[in-house]
Amino acid sequence: MKILIVCQYYYPENFAITAIAKTLVEFGHEVSVLTGLPNYGYGKILPGYKHVREEVIDGVKVHRVKLLPRKNSRISIIENYLSFWANSKRWARHTKEKYDVVYSMSLSPVISVSAANVYAKKHKVPHLLHCVDLWPESTIITKNVDKRGLIYAILLKWSHKIYQDATKIIIGSPSFKNYFEETLKIKDRVTDVIIQPAIVTKCEVEPIVYDSGFNIVYCGNIGTLQMLNLIVGSSAVLIDHPEVKFHVIGMGSEKQLFFNLVKEQKLENRIIYHGPLPSSKASAYFVNADALYVSLKNEGFVGKTIPNKLIMYMAFGKPIIGVVGGDARALLEQSGGAIFAEENSLDIAKAITTLLQKTTEEKNKLGLLNQTYFNSHFSLETLTRKIESHLLDLIK
Repeated sequence: MKILIVCQYYYPENFAITAIAKTLVEFGHEVSVLTGLPNYGYGKILPGYKHVREEVIDGVKVHRVKLLPRKNSRISIIENYLSFWANSKRWARHTKEKYDVVYSMSLSPVISVSAANVYAKKHKVPHLLHCVDLWPESTIITKNVDKRGLIYAILLKWSHKIYQDATKIIIGSPSFKNYFEETLKIKDRVTDVIIQPAIVTKCEVEPIVYDSGFNIVYCGNIGTLQMLNLIVGSSAVLIDHPEVKFHVIGMGSEKQLFFNLVKEQKLENRIIYHGPLPSSKASAYFVNADALYVSLKNEGFVGKTIPNKLIMYMAFGKPIIGVVGGDARALLEQSGGAIFAEENSLDIAKAITTLLQKTTEEKNKLGLLNQTYFNSHFSLETLTRKIESHLLDLIK
């Protein structure tokens, strides 16, 4: 197949789409990617990329369109979205490249895959849309948009059209299907659930060796949905267990509030921040960790989904402390390798204490259950083969 992939983010930005594209090439397909200039998480266009429009990475032909860099302000983020939306559609309308099929990964916002519909319609080829983030539901959960307001109504109508114009939709979490049917009123497009592959499944640098203690690692977004304020509260509850230490890796809108809370509680030695790190480096903290921590506010459709970091966690064979509901909880119940807690600091502290009291053999067994489940269901090759199968079916 000759495949066009549309996704706003691509290497050196840290997203799973890069691994999928590379794997499709390894399967023998000719793959091109329509993406933007790398800037996500950096606040600027990365040095050396300002004038790059075409390059080849691991056999994948990458087409880059101009966009405004994503900075910290809300206006800047909107400008970033709209600039890629406009410029990617322009590329799709004018390119003379011929492809058999289009595959898009719909991260937030869904308008970033509009160019896939433009190309598919113009060249009369099918478009497989892989939805891994619900839109506009994400704007409601993050409190950026009022569900009763005009902006939400516009976003809902716009999103509906983009989803509806795709030939087929695959979703990244089982509960997404309910959102498509109940909110978007789309019942004839969603055909399969394919979890977004983990970005990293092994440590690519020298593993971190902890001095002592019981080390719990959180890696991911520091936002309202992740409720990291609860680990501050649980650390305060566990004041008589100085061996328990949280290692936090990531960035997000609540980062400063989180730091302020840690400082107020004088827990700087118990909750250690390592900054935003690419997954290839963050994984160095997983290898010798005693447990990995995942949390997602169980609110709305987004709160019922599977965080991508959870899939990555499972690959490392560690016990998982899960403050999750919906699909994520169901997944961990199936794997059998988690200790669950409710959304409050006391219950999280109780879960940590439960894990502390287990023998080394019992902890290792929990980790092995997670790793075994990952290997059976979520390896990069397994998930990419499923995507490939859908693309081949569309061409037929």
